Amino acid sequence: MEKTMGKVTVIVPCYNEEEALPGFFREIRRICDQMKSYEFELLFVDDGSRDRTLELLRQEASEDRRVRFLSFSRNFGKEAAIYAGLEHATGDYVAMMDADLQDPPCLLPEMAEALESNEYDCAAARRVNRKGEPPIRSLFARLFYRLINIVSPDVNIVDGARDFRLMNRRMVEAVLSLKEYNRFSKGIFGWVGFRTKWISFENVERTAGETKWSFWKLFLYSLEGIVAFTTAPLSIAAVMGLVCCFVAFFMILVVIAKTLILGDPVGGWPSLACIILMLGGLQLLCMGIMGRYLAKAYLETKHRPIYLIRETEEDGNKG
Repeated sequence: MEKTMGKVTVIVPCYNEEEALPGFFREIRRICDQMKSYEFELLFVDDGSRDRTLELLRQEASEDRRVRFLSFSRNFGKEAAIYAGLEHATGDYVAMMDADLQDPPCLLPEMAEALESNEYDCAAARRVNRKGEPPIRSLFARLFYRLINIVSPDVNIVDGARDFRLMNRRMVEAVLSLKEYNRFSKGIFGWVGFRTKWISFENVERTAGETKWSFWKLFLYSLEGIVAFTTAPLSIAAVMGLVCCFVAFFMILVVIAKTLILGDPVGGWPSLACIILMLGGLQLLCMGIMGRYLAKAYLETKHRPIYLIRETEEDGNKG
């Protein structure tokens, strides 16, 4: 019998993926059979799906002993699904990938080879292009990566980086040590550091089903990432307030000079209304920025669980 080089846990977050799962099962089995020197554990996290996702996972778990699943009591989001998977993974190496095959499982052998060399603690995938994506979405994605790397130098997020990666146990434990409720995995992976090998691949479109990430959801997610890993917006708000004070003081001097020296009367209400609206908008913007940070702190102090599990494959086995 061939000696195994370790156990690999593959975490797959799922939300309404009944159309994509059959194809994913076929492809991941093919890769598992190809990597004969590794033992595999396939851990699916059902994030409160409303279609037949859980039914397919139950069936697969009953037919393949390598398949495990966690089913949430409701939809907690992909970040919670990733954290739950990491907490329940038992492998020496832990991989994460999406069920829609936009993260090619065929990269797993190359990732495993990188970790086996002991030169790296993590092998992660990044897209070299965004072929098939709407241009406006691609533009904002690139702007986000540039912005967060500028305002948060402690977090190195590579442009085009996916959640798809293979980590050794040391890095997994480091990620799990960050217990925060408001999670942004891409930032967490960058913050914990460790030696990472980046593997580039061409963008792959979904094999089935529809994306759960609209432009608006991605925009809000990017704001979450910025708030989670930098306080730069608070500093920007303070700077804007200081600049407005200097401008207001300068304009007061100008008005006094025009009135007393040149005899020029003060301008009418249109200019005054514009100034009031601008300052009011700046105040609301600064209050909104502070409100986001305050809301995050409020949620953290509640100490609510990141996720709640309703069912696992073990429940089916007991039945």
